[in-house]
Amino acid sequence: MEQVENKKAKQFNVFPKIINGGVAGIVGVTCVFPLDLVKTRLQNQTIGPNGERMYTSIADCFRKTIAAEGYFGMYRGSAVNILLITPEKAIKLTANDYFRHHLATDEGVLPLSLAALAGGLAGLFQIVVTTPMELLKIQMQDAGRVAADDRAAGREVKKLTAWGLTKTLIRERGIFGLYKGVGATGVRDVTFSCVYFPLMAYINDQGPRKSDGSGEAVFYWSLVAGLLSGMTSAFMVTPIDVVKTRLQGDSEKKFKGIVDCVNKTLKEEGVKAFFKGGLCRVMVLAPLFGIAQMFYFLGVGEMILGIEQKKSV
Repeated sequence: MEQVENKKAKQFNVFPKIINGGVAGIVGVTCVFPLDLVKTRLQNQTIGPNGERMYTSIADCFRKTIAAEGYFGMYRGSAVNILLITPEKAIKLTANDYFRHHLATDEGVLPLSLAALAGGLAGLFQIVVTTPMELLKIQMQDAGRVAADDRAAGREVKKLTAWGLTKTLIRERGIFGLYKGVGATGVRDVTFSCVYFPLMAYINDQGPRKSDGSGEAVFYWSLVAGLLSGMTSAFMVTPIDVVKTRLQGDSEKKFKGIVDCVNKTLKEEGVKAFFKGGLCRVMVLAPLFGIAQMFYFLGVGEMILGIEQKKSV
């Protein structure tokens, strides 16, 4: 069980936490987006009848993407991701803190089961933003790979924009077209958050504290805690992320749902397919959450609003 400050001793200020989460998300995703693009393309590519594939490794994907699309091609789809990562991270990080604050006992103790529940609820809340954000991001990220296939086959290459894609999805499927793959997204994010947040809190509590009396860990330890927790959680949910990515990308074959995607992938590509891009995913999420968690705990929102930062639950 985690020992925390008596929750009656202070109020939970939501607004500065939202600012912290938004800033943390923007900084984090800007740093790691090129790796995320590589992860998406590795997960979405399939093996040809003779074992041929477009990308043979992370480095090969980087090299071919930059050669074909330039350095800024590594940020394809980043605009919509950066735009929506602000509310996504604000919801996720703030909701976790909020539920931890209210689920802790009057003595300031948060059992592991309730810490996992707080994380899971945060993951559930975030899918309202995460699902459309990742749907648009994945299809924009994968557009370069699809375009290369079309050029090789002599087909017309269609220019894809986030706004054009959004209008097409809404026109063809209504607003719910933006929530394609919501089931897999929910399973992934809830599972990830149930593991990540309790582990993050535990590791963060073991490190050195600031000398300002806030009780917070020093900034570099929050970075370490986020890195280790993000790495562990990312690896554990990689198979779910592969399924989600394929359901939302769906460029080469049509899947009827999570079970159909699992069955077809297993039958055609084997168990290893569920760990495609796994290393890259760990390389993306470990620094993303490390950087985001560090900036979240820096208390930018409290500084802007002139609020004294106290230890979070």
